[in-house]
Amino acid sequence: MAFLELQHLHTHFPVKGSGFFSKSTEMIRAVNGVSLSIAKGEILGLVGESGCGKSTLSRTVMQLQAATSGKVILDGEDLTALPRNEVRRRRLDFQMIFQDPYASLNPRMTVFSTLSEAICQRHPKLKRDPALTSKVVELMGTVGLDPRFMKKYPHEFSGGQRQRIAIARALAPEPKLVIADEPVSALDVSIQSQILNLLLELRDQLGLTMIFISHDLSVVRYLADNIAVMFAGQIVEYGEAEELFHHPKDDYTRKLLSAIPHLEAAAAS
Repeated sequence: MAFLELQHLHTHFPVKGSGFFSKSTEMIRAVNGVSLSIAKGEILGLVGESGCGKSTLSRTVMQLQAATSGKVILDGEDLTALPRNEVRRRRLDFQMIFQDPYASLNPRMTVFSTLSEAICQRHPKLKRDPALTSKVVELMGTVGLDPRFMKKYPHEFSGGQRQRIAIARALAPEPKLVIADEPVSALDVSIQSQILNLLLELRDQLGLTMIFISHDLSVVRYLADNIAVMFAGQIVEYGEAEELFHHPKDDYTRKLLSAIPHLEAAAAS
């Protein structure tokens, strides 16, 4: 049984026709009939150029954007059928890591405040418990951050360190699914490899299921078990990572492969 299953998922946006007097309305089919299954503990790489629908698909899975039709089934439960208050409760089970950690972190909150707030979403009784500090220390250690810096602010860290803080915040509510949306694209290659290795370690250590979104097939190849290639709102190719990399079937996949930088040497260092 799939841990996450997308069934004929559509997310459309109405757009008014051009012209001042136009009354026509067109539909942008950002996600157009996507069906996917992800096993527990699997990392699925979702690849495509900007505008292909990757981020809209992730927001629909997260229930931050309502689906036009179709189902998002997480661990046997259809999230699209839940009332809004129940979706908020379930959202602790699926968290996101964003491309720009500086923009996604509150600059007025220390690392301790950021992580303790996220921990207390799952464990509200810890708010006034001395054990909360131990939880923060443990979480920082898990992502490779020195706990001595827990009272520092985001601007006092490097880009790679800030992304580790963002990863720690995503892990704090103890999610079952993590969606990482271009989490290394703003980092230089050597730091990219460190973050990718961290994500692999966290998957093995915590049993996470992950959707890793990128426009770069070489990055996804290093990390993912399976790859889904998205174009114009649809999945145009899906397969095991190495098989897809060496034997692409779709012309769009071949186009992406022809443009990739090579990450293997940096990732191995």
